[in-house]
Amino acid sequence: MKLAISGASGRMGLAVARLAHAAGDQIVGASCGATDPALGRDLGELIGVGSMGVSLTGDVSSALLSAEVVIDFSTAAAVPDLFGAAARQKVAIVSGTTNLGDPGERALARAVEQVPVLWAPNMSLGVQVLAELVEQAVRRLGPGFDVEIVEVHHRKKIDAPSGTAKRLAQAAKNARAELSELAGREGDVGARKPSELGVMALRGGDVVGDHTVFLFGDGERLELTHRASNRDVFAHGAIRAARYVIGKPAGRYGIKDVLG
Repeated sequence: MKLAISGASGRMGLAVARLAHAAGDQIVGASCGATDPALGRDLGELIGVGSMGVSLTGDVSSALLSAEVVIDFSTAAAVPDLFGAAARQKVAIVSGTTNLGDPGERALARAVEQVPVLWAPNMSLGVQVLAELVEQAVRRLGPGFDVEIVEVHHRKKIDAPSGTAKRLAQAAKNARAELSELAGREGDVGARKPSELGVMALRGGDVVGDHTVFLFGDGERLELTHRASNRDVFAHGAIRAARYVIGKPAGRYGIKDVLG
């Protein structure tokens, strides 16, 4: 496939570039922030394969020229311009950028009317299956079980709770609409309410990403856990998603569609 990468200088962007190049895909464009130190550098040199003839640019429109699909791991601030340019240029979108905010959500809503867009806070195929299991477990066990979520990430992660934790919380709420998220507890909070859905964020070291959903009953508990040991799992998922969306009708897609 002919691929462009947004956020190409970041850890995820470089992982996508490395794995896509190894798979024989043609990387035709790469963009990064206008003040990024990697601006103007050759993407191939950044991933250690020698010159590819693809320089990182701050102009997202030029990075999308001749691309069939763009994989985006950039920032929420960069999303509106990227999605707008991709929609105008009829380039399919795969995005794992989280915490889009209102401008990003509006840009996403506009883009899906013109091109296929697969947005997911976590590109792991395993996390998609975990979310499905969480929804099933919460529904089947019912209100007699308390639901809590704990996520662990490296010390440099800037947002909390993670987008994946929010996704898992939504899966639980799909099964039990009365659940209400609670980010942490402190002080004299009183007894736990049946409708509480605690979401706790731990930060430290170089943890790529661990997520556990606890279902606590009387005399038993169920723990559903996903652990990512390296970022390649997310890059592989994004590349597989990109192959899926090429040629699809305009609309919004998810990892569940990729899995069939």
